Amino acid sequence: MNTVEAGRSAPVPTAVVTGGGRGIGYAVAAELLRNRCDVVLVARDRERGEAAQRSLAASAGASARLVVGDLSGVRTVRATAEALREACPRIDVLVHNAGLWPSRRTLNEDGLEQAFVTNHLAPFLLNHELEPVLVASAARVVQVGAGLYVKGKADPERTPAGLDFHPVRTYADTKLCNLLLVPLFAGRWRDTGVTINAVHPGVIRTGLGDRGGPLGYLLKVVKLLWKSPEAGARPVVRLALAEEVAGLTGRYFELEQERPPAPVATDTALAERLWDQALELTGLNRTPPPVRDDIAGP
Repeated sequence: MNTVEAGRSAPVPTAVVTGGGRGIGYAVAAELLRNRCDVVLVARDRERGEAAQRSLAASAGASARLVVGDLSGVRTVRATAEALREACPRIDVLVHNAGLWPSRRTLNEDGLEQAFVTNHLAPFLLNHELEPVLVASAARVVQVGAGLYVKGKADPERTPAGLDFHPVRTYADTKLCNLLLVPLFAGRWRDTGVTINAVHPGVIRTGLGDRGGPLGYLLKVVKLLWKSPEAGARPVVRLALAEEVAGLTGRYFELEQERPPAPVATDTALAERLWDQALELTGLNRTPPPVRDDIAGP
């Protein structure tokens, strides 16, 4: 993998990682720091974020910055975006890693199911809120996906409020919603230099989906056989930095191999419907993106 080369004259890339306090997000942040990036962690919990900063400084030999941000509601996602704009005059890499796999249906302050917001609506809104900064830097956006999307079913009438909630399938449903919109963002940003790709990093041993009780104990035992967060970080960082994937956009990767999405993720009519719904739920208007003239296509 070709990574960022050291050099006084080369600008230091700024990389934002949501859910950077633990798991894959933490491992991605560590690898980006080793590649001489200015890393900004987005973490909901300040104490956990500060602990991650200290640990990264010790293990990666470089300091990450912290933005405390809550991706559980429209209002708080907007506040997170504002904090990121203040902290980051430029963003070269945006890694949407934060995710939620709830065991029960929980509605947020907007009346929306929590996983639908965190896994799907938050990346959508952040992309729009940060769009001028992304365009100015011709950024790479990397969406950390999940292979379980193939088991998902996106129902615009039921999924947003969790009317079809299931302790396993809802995670797949919301990850499918998110993946369906990747090609639409790629089309939106076609003439701006911004790229977006999704990646399934493998079956990774993190705290995602942890449960209590006998089932939770069994899951922890099974997870001992899964790959480490460091292994899951590698394909994510490759999309963020590697020269061989520069310019690719709207693609889906399983580890480091590009794959065609399963048919369930290629329903363009459903994708358009989810896009329009997301605009409505977040109070956004359907507007064209800003164009960076010096890199615009024909």
